[in-house]
Formats: sequence, structure tokens, C-alpha cells
Amino acid sequence: MSGLFSAAMPIPSHTGLALLAVLIGGAQLVLAKGTSAHRLLGWLWVTLMIYVAVSSFFISAIQTWRGFSPIHLLSVWTLLALAIAVYHARVGNIRQHQRWMVQLYVLALLVTGLFTLWPGRLMHEVIFGG
Repeated sequence: MSGLFSAAMPIPSHTGLALLAVLIGGAQLVLAKGTSAHRLLGWLWVTLMIYVAVSSFFISAIQTWRGFSPIHLLSVWTLLALAIAVYHARVGNIRQHQRWMVQLYVLALLVTGLFTLWPGRLMHEVIFGG
């Protein structure tokens, strides 16, 4: 775990807030919808996701195209999808809001999180050892 905390910024905050987003997002999926608690946690989750997506642009461990990688495309998609999901909630299209939020949770957090466990990546070393 010490490797994570000694990593260059913004890796420690990016990772910690992404893990918090996984927990809050999971809670959002199972808790009652439409309540004030759901809205409050939802705004917190959106804020966390914005930070995680934007901070990813300052992480360039994998450089495919001039300092960027396919993960950065997912970050762009995440920011757009967050705007779309919030829009749908604001206009009352709850079915589309729910679809976009579930896609965000699965693709931007769970699938991406699994890729961080790839051998040679920092999180692989943190969890499975050097």
C-alpha cells in the first residue's frame, strides 16, 4: 500500500476517490431512489467521478498517443455521460438517467478498475505485491 501513497500526484487521490465512488455508486444502486439522500449521494458521486475523470488526464503511465492512452478516451466519455445522465434526471427522464448511471458505474469504475490490476500496473503491485 505504501507504493500507492508514494506515487506521483494525482495517483493517490485519483485512486482513493475512485474507490470511494465505487462504494457510493454501489450504495446508490441498491438504496431507495428519488429520496433526498439519493440526490445528495448522487451529487457527491457525480463530483467524485468528475475529479476521477479529469485527474486521469494527469496520469500518463501508458502512453499510446502523445502522452494519452485509450483510458483517456473513457475519461472523455465519462464526462459526457455524466452530463447526459444528470440532464435526464433534471428533465424527469428517470429511465434514461438510470441507464446512463449504471453504464457509468460499470464501465468507468468497475471495468476500468479491473484494468488497473493488470500485471505491471501500480494497483497490481499494491494488491498482489511487487
